[in-house]
Amino acid sequence: MREQFREIEAPRMPEMTKAERTKWLIIDKAAPIFNSKGIAGTSLSDILEATKLAKGSLYVHFENKEAISHAVVDYFIQQKTKVLNWVFSREGSAKQKLLAYLDLVLNPLKPVFDGGCPFLNLGMEADDMDQVIRIKVKKMVEAEQAFISRAVSQGIENGEFRPDWDGNDFAIVMYAMVEGAVMITRVSKGGSSMKSVATFLKKEIESNTK
Repeated sequence: MREQFREIEAPRMPEMTKAERTKWLIIDKAAPIFNSKGIAGTSLSDILEATKLAKGSLYVHFENKEAISHAVVDYFIQQKTKVLNWVFSREGSAKQKLLAYLDLVLNPLKPVFDGGCPFLNLGMEADDMDQVIRIKVKKMVEAEQAFISRAVSQGIENGEFRPDWDGNDFAIVMYAMVEGAVMITRVSKGGSSMKSVATFLKKEIESNTK
């Protein structure tokens, strides 16, 4: 995750017990592995190598790889929620918040998560494999769309946006286009898709600004 968000993404280590620090270490080290290799492609050996822990220490905190993957998804949800709160609770107009969100999620040089969007990566894989993860990802997708929709509603209420602008529809379209751009950028190894989508969505916001 981007360096500027390091201070909001995790509890402070001194406030944790030794056991909590070890559990956090496992989740923190396993998260990027799951995001890049996927659930099926990640092995316990990968996690042990990254954490430098003995297998027995790992099993003290997690019953199996599935339990680690569930904790990792919760970890990603906590990170993304904190970042969204940071973006959408900043001072400024509703329009400025939506533009700041686009600048955040559609920056090809500084992706929010290394390895692409974990909700796209893990959610697609878990669709048929793990209903726990699928449900967690579904709730996060809906929560992120709600942030966008609320910003549109705020803008309508304070007279920034046209009163007939459907914030729910826009939130769905915006989220889908952002996720698509992130995926295409990962596959093509280029940022032109992100720039094109950002330009289109910013024009859409402008067209609904009074």
